[in-house]
Amino acid sequence: MGTKYNSLEELRRKKLLLQKELSEMEDLLTFDNTKESLSAFTNGFTDKFLQDEIQPDGESKTTLKSNEIMREISNSVKDSVLNKSAVLGFAKSDTGLHLLENTLKIGAVTFVGNYARKSIANSNWKKKLIGLALIYLAPIALRFFRKKLVEYQKSQTTSSIRQLI
Repeated sequence: MGTKYNSLEELRRKKLLLQKELSEMEDLLTFDNTKESLSAFTNGFTDKFLQDEIQPDGESKTTLKSNEIMREISNSVKDSVLNKSAVLGFAKSDTGLHLLENTLKIGAVTFVGNYARKSIANSNWKKKLIGLALIYLAPIALRFFRKKLVEYQKSQTTSSIRQLI
């Protein structure tokens, strides 16, 4: 069941070693030394972000190195931005596609809105009529074209699926 020991002295040494090991584990778990405890839990990841400072009353205090944290964040952001495959991956992803689509929609609305505003402010009645037509008829025409485009895409998808089958 247990390990056999040759003498009582050997058993006492083993007991002292186990007690010492247990007290070290308790120190880690009770955060007596915060930097050491966090280092043990994170396998050394937090070592570069923490610093031990001794206060005037002699007490040790653990503080964060904010400059190291900011440097790490800026390096990771810089690496991800400079990585061309990550940028291309974002552009090809659904999020990038939706972002591009929304940007184009906002740009088109801004362009048409500015043109319509300038046309309505013009003294020529033909340009005023064009401005009013852009304001009232353009949204209807865009909805119609979008509906037709969606129907076309659906029909193309179904026809390509039929061809695959």
